[in-house]
Amino acid sequence: MRRISVFGATGSIGVNTIDLLRRQGGAEAFRIVALTGGRNIDLLAAQARELRAEVAVTAHEDRLPDLRAALQGSGVEAAAGPAALIEAAERPADWVMSAIVGAAGLAPGFAALRHGTTLALANKESLVAAGPLLLAEAARHNARILPVDSEHSAVFQALTGERIEDVERVVITASGGPFRDWSLAQLEGATLAEASHHPNWAMGQRITIDSASMFNKAMELIETREYFGIAPERIEAIVHPESLVHALVGFRDGALMAHLGAPDMRHAIGYALNWPARRELPVARLDLARIGQLTFQAPDPVRFPALRLAREVMAIRGAAGAVFNAAKEVALDGFIAGRIGFMDMARLVESLLSDMSSRQGLGNAPASLDNVLAVDAEARALGRERLSTGRI
Repeated sequence: MRRISVFGATGSIGVNTIDLLRRQGGAEAFRIVALTGGRNIDLLAAQARELRAEVAVTAHEDRLPDLRAALQGSGVEAAAGPAALIEAAERPADWVMSAIVGAAGLAPGFAALRHGTTLALANKESLVAAGPLLLAEAARHNARILPVDSEHSAVFQALTGERIEDVERVVITASGGPFRDWSLAQLEGATLAEASHHPNWAMGQRITIDSASMFNKAMELIETREYFGIAPERIEAIVHPESLVHALVGFRDGALMAHLGAPDMRHAIGYALNWPARRELPVARLDLARIGQLTFQAPDPVRFPALRLAREVMAIRGAAGAVFNAAKEVALDGFIAGRIGFMDMARLVESLLSDMSSRQGLGNAPASLDNVLAVDAEARALGRERLSTGRI
């Protein structure tokens, strides 16, 4: 019986993962080791009871009494806090979903790899902030990392049976979010409510806003470089409003392999869960005749500067990804709190990246996860200082 852990079980990726586990037999088919979540204690407890998890962990220590009460009599252990997340990740499992949002997902992912597990990676920050370290850790423990982003899962599938040296280009698609046709003046006044609604995908608020600003796509450009080892100049992003083509891989003979599917994260999750086999998934089948046409357009780097900033990060390398990610998270916090405007997010990230890139050694590869977390903490502190003083 496969041992399964889901980190970030109460988020959109986690909920979809639980749905697939349930459809494939649930507690009768899998041994659920650990489920973790945030403040949605009722959902976390319900998942843990249904799947008979060994332990349920909330990231927030103040919610531990509520979690214990919700699990009373179930036989499921309750725990809380960052240390408990690491302890849960250190429990041996065969397949681990890494879907904690933000830098908080780094340490549990690293801990899980040490058991030679298969890590289904939905946490973008792991590759952006610590890609070389994460891949080296997986190799050291004979572990496997499978991408769960729809774009990177699409690239992974298109590369099956192919030689990486034959790849000429990789094209990842972006829906363009709710603002793809907005003018720069309109973007300056975009509200939180407007940025929190995606036209195609059902996701959490933070990633939905990242999609609206294209910071999500910027992160994916960096992930593509780190995971697949593709040179930055061979990685492209293109706006595809229908969100049906998730990525394309071009080869030296001019062939272009595209991965198509309905905008449903259960495609990528199910592929990672069942790899190397394929199983039937509860996703819509495309009716190409009804769809009629697919449209594409180049992204505007003026209206969406996050893509340009991603190129700068890939040129610097080293710890620049950690700075970029930390700055992006702080900027997003500031926008959600109403302290800065929508376009100010990119300005804050660019300012922090510029300031910290001028420091000697930023382009050097971090020696350890602790080094990455130290850079992350420094960038966050500087970003919060900027927010508090209003100096972006």
